Amino acid sequence: MVTIDADTPAPEIVDRERWRAARLALLDREKAHTREGDAIAAARRRLPMTEVPGVELVGERGTASLLDAFDGRPQLIVYKHMWHPGQPFEGQCEGCTASIWDFHDASYLNARGVSFAVLSKGPWDELAPFRAFMGYTHPWFSNADVDDAILGPEAEGEFVALLRRGDRVYATNWITDRGCELAMSSLRLLDMTAYGRQEAWEDSPAGWPQDPTFNGWRKDGRPVPQWSRPGATPVEASAHEH
Repeated sequence: MVTIDADTPAPEIVDRERWRAARLALLDREKAHTREGDAIAAARRRLPMTEVPGVELVGERGTASLLDAFDGRPQLIVYKHMWHPGQPFEGQCEGCTASIWDFHDASYLNARGVSFAVLSKGPWDELAPFRAFMGYTHPWFSNADVDDAILGPEAEGEFVALLRRGDRVYATNWITDRGCELAMSSLRLLDMTAYGRQEAWEDSPAGWPQDPTFNGWRKDGRPVPQWSRPGATPVEASAHEH
């Protein structure tokens, strides 16, 4: 982890008037960025869609259909969480943890007729205790036996938006790689700070504190949020318990 102290290079100190002028100048660019984002979102709403099969999943109530995952709503967003079968909790993907940790409650989605669920290729008897340990309340399902390029276990670390039309289901959007940052509110908040995400890829002034990319997603052997969970233990001990 980077160290920030009184000797770390920092932004230039100016009077309030200069600070406000510089901030307002950047605000013009931010507003243009927001408007372009709105235009891209409008284009997303005009994308075509493609049908996906009525696959079977495994969840906390046993075998479930894809329609069950909609929970009676017309739309569904699924996140496909990477899984390393047989590995302890701390051995699971820190990137996927970062992708869904900041999104604990789907109430606002539900209010707009959208459900949210997590798919993972792990067997249910491994996913269930992990979900409980992390404190996740979203429905989780194993897609280990699904044979479909969109909903199956081959691709991981991505969001898929689905639309139900009667008993038929269609994929309307698919997001992967840095697109998944849409759910990572912590990264967006870091972006507004003086030092940003503190990762090596960022364009920052000379001397700004930076770590190798993704280095801040894991701490002392665990994905960072795991240390907030009740019962989290040093990695050496927990490896023998899970």
